[in-house]
Amino acid sequence: MRFLILNVDYPDFINWLYTKLPGLEKQPFGEQMKMRNESLNFRADFYSENLRKLGHEAHEIYANNKYIQTAWTREHGIVVKDPTPIFQARPMLLRARRYAAATPLHYLVPRFRPLRRLVLGLPPSLYHILAAQIKHYKPDVLINTSMFWVGSTFLKTMKPYVHLLVGQAGTWHINKLLELEDLHCYDLIVSPRPPPVQWFREKGVPAELLRLGFEPRVLSYLTEHENATIPTSFVGAWVSFHNSRVALLDNLCVRFDIQVWGPGIEAFPRKSAIRKAYMGQAWGLEMYQILARSKITLNHHGDIPPYASNMRLYEATGVGTLLITDWKENLHELFEPDKEVVAYRSADECAELIQYYLDHEAEREAIARAGHQRTLKDHTYFRRMAELVDIVSTYL
Repeated sequence: MRFLILNVDYPDFINWLYTKLPGLEKQPFGEQMKMRNESLNFRADFYSENLRKLGHEAHEIYANNKYIQTAWTREHGIVVKDPTPIFQARPMLLRARRYAAATPLHYLVPRFRPLRRLVLGLPPSLYHILAAQIKHYKPDVLINTSMFWVGSTFLKTMKPYVHLLVGQAGTWHINKLLELEDLHCYDLIVSPRPPPVQWFREKGVPAELLRLGFEPRVLSYLTEHENATIPTSFVGAWVSFHNSRVALLDNLCVRFDIQVWGPGIEAFPRKSAIRKAYMGQAWGLEMYQILARSKITLNHHGDIPPYASNMRLYEATGVGTLLITDWKENLHELFEPDKEVVAYRSADECAELIQYYLDHEAEREAIARAGHQRTLKDHTYFRRMAELVDIVSTYL
């Protein structure tokens, strides 16, 4: 089968990458893709590489990276149409972003709802490039991992060039917002959480469970972390459905030496305990290095239904760090609590567990090793892509 995976990157990551590697934007498409994937950020090329190992043809696109996309058009002789006037009003959106940075999170959603599609959608010029790429690759399976950036109106026009259109949905809250989209353009939607799968099926859209995973290749980029220098870490983000995560971290950062990384610190009051613990942003390899240097790393799923599913479950255990995560009713399906990971039900219980495992090194390392072994056995992207192939084969 021929797969084409549509991705987007955090704009902050794109800015970080091209600032770190000046002149990269002038390099050929292949070189830019290589450097982007070698950053190991998010899923990098984990889907396509493992699909190729399984004997399939696979390509990936970063639809909102104007540098990579422009390089592709140069090499394929594509003339890009000029953006429509509405996208020349980006200064307004920058002012909106500054307003958002200074405003409590729970006030933002209702105020920015009218702008949501404008802020998140692709500019017309990038849609033009994306259309050319889909026509060029002629995929048997097109996987849209960014259903809010690459909308159904565009995808409907691409249906003649695709045998099976697959959406990959993330959080429950985003799925609810997708009521704005015509989901019936999709032949199939996959999600790592059971509630969205059921929700899509109730809407008459075929849906299947496909969990996230870990790429063992990451380990070749890391050094041994026997002498972990970070007592407790947290690496993550804060958006509208992370209010309970913020409350937990505020509580714990007062009690412990927790080092915190992630985008969006501007949203917090100056006296916030999280601000005092904040170490900066961490992307890709740097994030894995932080996790590997941590004795303990914390995970919290945010304000979502009680199902364990996020990437940190696999990233932390994958590099061999003790993961202390929020209890979810399906956690035992992924890891054995207290033997492969540790779970808490409240901030006080989380604090007790942090202190206990900081004081009991042998027990901490035993659980970390067991979690590491479980992830390498059951939760690799090679295994996930094999599951994906099995799923889509039944729909083709």
